[in-house]
Amino acid sequence: MYRNKYRIIVPFLFFPLLLYVTFVLYPYSRAMYISMTRWRGLAMAPEFIGLANFVKLLSDDHFWNALGNNAVYLVMLPTITIAIALFFAFILTQGVRFSKFYRISYFFPQVMSVVAVGVLWSFVYHPTIGLLNSVLKFVGVSEPPVWLGNPNTVLGAVGTVTIWQVVGFYMILFIAAMEGVPTSLYEAAEIDGASRWHMFWHITIPMIWEALVTALIFIMIAATNMFAITQTMTLGGPSRSSEVLSTYLYDEAFLGSKFGYGTAIAVSLFFMVLFISLVIQRVTRRDTLEY
Repeated sequence: MYRNKYRIIVPFLFFPLLLYVTFVLYPYSRAMYISMTRWRGLAMAPEFIGLANFVKLLSDDHFWNALGNNAVYLVMLPTITIAIALFFAFILTQGVRFSKFYRISYFFPQVMSVVAVGVLWSFVYHPTIGLLNSVLKFVGVSEPPVWLGNPNTVLGAVGTVTIWQVVGFYMILFIAAMEGVPTSLYEAAEIDGASRWHMFWHITIPMIWEALVTALIFIMIAATNMFAITQTMTLGGPSRSSEVLSTYLYDEAFLGSKFGYGTAIAVSLFFMVLFISLVIQRVTRRDTLEY
């Protein structure tokens, strides 16, 4: 009986496993090998140098600068994005008029190309003809900031664009989770005299906990990337003040022809994302609520 079962299962699993090995496991293993080589591209064969590239990372100031910028996004993006998305989701599930229109409006930036969003906001942030500075001058600010040209404001400016684009996605995710919470729980709490804040904190949050954890992992992964929006808006400038790990590995590999070193940065980024995801899952683990 068991032999007959496996005779049926194995043929169905063979091709998916073959595709997985070909397009996932092999590229990962190849990247691991390239990260331990000195390779300038197709013109020469990779020269195996062991962990030299990773040792070099430890004393690379540009690497630590990029990592620090990613750390800023790791704090900024999840905190602000999830807070705004939760607020909008809660408001739009309270029977607000035209809620469907608001949902579509807030979600619309998510379907736009990241490059298009970057170009659009580059014009908004333009120091002389940009909409933002024009409004600031209109309300009396004589010397508005050069948002993308000032090391003190560039990370906040780029991070704000990312939040603007993705907050609608997380809002819809939370709305779907909130609409699955039984109304009987809110009715019972209201009878007991609970305020809306208490109902939100003690009923809504626990019941949508899995959606919150999923959103947190997604936004943390996005915060470790930030390649497309940074490359479009600032190219890592000014003076590397907005450079992140993904743009740095791009510069090293494709502009500097240091593919081994660039791959070492990518491998480091991969393990960083893996570690962050595991920590989040471990820290946020709790028993599943049933109703």
